[in-house]
Amino acid sequence: MVTLLSVSSTDNEIQKEGIFMKAAIYHAAHEQLSIEDVEIDEPQGFELIVRTAASGVCHSDLHFVDGFYFMPGPAVLGHEAAGVVESVGPLVTEVKPGDHVIACLSIYCGKCERCLVGETHLCGNKPVRDPDSNPGLLWEGKGVRQFAGLGSYAEKMLLHENAVVKIEKDMPLQQAALIGCGVTTGVGAALKTANVQAGSTVVVFGAGGVGLSAIQGARIAGARTIIAVDRIEHKLATARELGATHSVDASTEDAVQKVQELTGGGADYAFECVGLKVLAEQCWAAIRPGGTATVVGMIPQGEMVEIPGPEFLREKKIQGSSMGSNHFKVDMPVYIDFYKRGLLRLDEMITQTAPLSEVNDRLRAMRDGEVARSVLLFD
Repeated sequence: MVTLLSVSSTDNEIQKEGIFMKAAIYHAAHEQLSIEDVEIDEPQGFELIVRTAASGVCHSDLHFVDGFYFMPGPAVLGHEAAGVVESVGPLVTEVKPGDHVIACLSIYCGKCERCLVGETHLCGNKPVRDPDSNPGLLWEGKGVRQFAGLGSYAEKMLLHENAVVKIEKDMPLQQAALIGCGVTTGVGAALKTANVQAGSTVVVFGAGGVGLSAIQGARIAGARTIIAVDRIEHKLATARELGATHSVDASTEDAVQKVQELTGGGADYAFECVGLKVLAEQCWAAIRPGGTATVVGMIPQGEMVEIPGPEFLREKKIQGSSMGSNHFKVDMPVYIDFYKRGLLRLDEMITQTAPLSEVNDRLRAMRDGEVARSVLLFD
């Protein structure tokens, strides 16, 4: 990272051009990300610059790369990150340079109706810069979008104060990054969205980063039976290590039938943690009368989840979950406390680490089911 200076040819006035960093640029769906030099503006108002220390590679990013969701390029993907504050705008009061922070995509304004009733994770007026009018990032003279208002596949992030929470410096930033999305989404889906009760039965479809977190949330809540469903044995093994009492290999067994057998008629709670229509439907089919199905994954745009209407007469419920229904400035320090006390196990969730230059291979590894979570590390 260097600050470039240029000398005017007319009056020798020295003019600051900007700070450059390396970032992985998303151009369009089905294309490889490219590592580019991107200019980042100085923080204004409530903004701050965070030097990225670690960024998890999350399935949500892959949805855009694979074309299941649309976003115009150029953009910097990545949204599961932790780092160190480098500089702050004049209105920032919560953090200062040198502070360690976790970034969160649940950026909130604090003024809209959803925020005022306590649903900050559903804020519809997120305070982020418009890359088309006043870009915070520039590449080849064009504004660059920061995915989810973050853009963590980059050496630095230009963030709003309401996108970060300060954490203690004894928390490893590699593990802290996971709390930025996958852990908060999965643990929160169990503890907050669904409010899993002690002694209940739970099934989790998908044993990736979010699913493993939902399993841990169910364990922390005191569920007596936790069933992990996946098609890859090494993921199921990790699920058992992190709290699943049973596992179902969906490549060889009928998952819904097996869940019905294990629970004696259906689970109290079911979680879809991949983002597939068929799994959302299985999630519904796997719960008992009066049970609750929670769809956590990102179902592709345009797809409809179909469930039998008469089953509503059995008081079965289906709901969505947005980032674990979080109040992240309160919840994330709690999850860190869980980690330090050994209740939330994060080390085991990190399958591989890699530099930014290997981001495309890490996305491929996630697509192929090779990893629970890859983490990009920055110098």
